[in-house]
Amino acid sequence: MSGGPPVWVQPDGAPIACREKLKVLEENRAELAQMMRDAFEDAVLMGVDPEAMRGVLRDMVDRLASPRRGGGA
Repeated sequence: MSGGPPVWVQPDGAPIACREKLKVLEENRAELAQMMRDAFEDAVLMGVDPEAMRGVLRDMVDRLASPRRGGGA
């Protein structure tokens, strides 16, 4: 992951410009990042291999269905 803020883009590649949308997206990103850190730390402290836990988290993201266009990615 890069150190800077993400650039949120639309399906056509154009950046999201609405400040309110950007605020919500950043709040969601920060909340999710904290939840993922907590879950990762818990798993590792309970003996789960760090790479295995990263794989679980990646798999969860890969399985997310889009709420648009019939649920596809």
